[in-house]
Amino acid sequence: MAFNSILYNNPEITYSGESSTIPSCFHDLNLDLMADTLTAGREEYNLKPIYYDRLRSSDEIYYRQDVFKDLENPDLTTKLKLFGKKMQTIRSQEVAAGKLFYKYHRERWILETINYYCNSVEDLCNDLLSVDIKSEGLQSFSAYLKEYLNSDQFKYMSGRAKKILTDLSAIQYSILYRNLRVQVMEYSPATDYAEEIKRSFSRFTESQVKDYRIEYKSYPLEMNDVEAKILDGVVFLYPDVFADLEDFCNKHREYPDRIICTFDREIQFYISYLDFINNLRDAGLNFCYPVIASGSKEINSFDAFDIVLANKLCTEKLPVVLNDFYLGGKERVIIVSGPNQGGKTTFARMFGQLHYLSGLGCPVPGTRAQLFLPDNLLTHFEKEEDIKNLRGKLKEDLVRMNDIIQNATESSILILNEIFNSTTLQDQVFLSKRIMQKIIELDLVCVCVTFIDELADMDRKIVSMVSTIVPDNPAIRTYKVLCRPADGLAYAISIAEKYNLTYKSLKDRLKI
Repeated sequence: MAFNSILYNNPEITYSGESSTIPSCFHDLNLDLMADTLTAGREEYNLKPIYYDRLRSSDEIYYRQDVFKDLENPDLTTKLKLFGKKMQTIRSQEVAAGKLFYKYHRERWILETINYYCNSVEDLCNDLLSVDIKSEGLQSFSAYLKEYLNSDQFKYMSGRAKKILTDLSAIQYSILYRNLRVQVMEYSPATDYAEEIKRSFSRFTESQVKDYRIEYKSYPLEMNDVEAKILDGVVFLYPDVFADLEDFCNKHREYPDRIICTFDREIQFYISYLDFINNLRDAGLNFCYPVIASGSKEINSFDAFDIVLANKLCTEKLPVVLNDFYLGGKERVIIVSGPNQGGKTTFARMFGQLHYLSGLGCPVPGTRAQLFLPDNLLTHFEKEEDIKNLRGKLKEDLVRMNDIIQNATESSILILNEIFNSTTLQDQVFLSKRIMQKIIELDLVCVCVTFIDELADMDRKIVSMVSTIVPDNPAIRTYKVLCRPADGLAYAISIAEKYNLTYKSLKDRLKI
């Protein structure tokens, strides 16, 4: 039974479910919004820490990718979702049993729960055996499950639970009511007056009538004192059966298998992500399993998009713009320039999201991709000035940038979005060039969104990409970011015209 986790191939790595450290890049890449959507309704599984924890090796990534590929089979996913609902039922029954006051009532409910657990695990094993599974993770779990079901411990627990249920179901007794006295006695056959009454009045039945009988709830209702006293009388009549029940509950207090419970929690990571992207697939968007460029920084992606923005646009029935990127040979840095509101920041976020999601072993937006596995994904997006730290905006940016550079290694990915906007253009150019020179020296993979076109010509490691407009109407953005030389055109006048903010428009409105 070598299976350890459906999330981690390495037995030395485990997910405790307790960590809550949010990566520094999570908010900048809008991945916090994605995590909120993915985990909504699944709070009991505490899935967010899994999304905070990127994998460190390509083997671990491919391990998860293979599980995802198996789960692309809707029949298998449906079976695992059903098992998840059964485990939820088991947990809710455990909680309900813990609230019951009367001993034998509580023990009977525990017995029912354990029997339901045994049946659920057996059903899961049969379901997995009925599906063509190819991933190492699910194959290992299926083998573990089969061995677990064949273990003496499980066979004893399952068999004994069924026997005690059978014994309890076979119990018969009679109750004699006399004034306020209730007497529990051994069962003796008696006439079923209900059938006699039914036969006597059957001739008066003309058509189907409303059924006024009361249906008992399936969940455990607390017993009243009279019911409890009757049960005590039944226990007196059948002491051996209830002694077996008590012994069974004492011996199997910790009945759920730890690995099966861990699997139930961890498989929700895969199911939650697939549920999320399947909604985007239904809107015509593609996802792929990226190749991890181990030992190489040649990366590319085709027909990619910002997954969080796409989810919002698809909800609003709006189109999603797709973009490509490619870094080959010694190329390391993408400088993104172009007009305001042209999709530059979205492109940078998309680049970061692709690498973060691939580091989780997830399928990523696009038709094809080869991505880099970084040791750290560092981001610098503009933030509001924090007056509490008593630093100006420029100093705050410099402090943040210094921390990023100090923590960066040649295996890191860096995403910069319009840095040093709080200072003069001359200082912004000077500082940006110094930062870019350091990035080139460290051989970092980097995307930098900027209006400073000079950065695109600094080194052969830099690739220039430009967000584009509709040629005949500069006010309309295509949101396509293409590989071309920076042209220095921000088309700010078109935005001013769109919102009637040109000098002439303001003069006319103010009647100057």
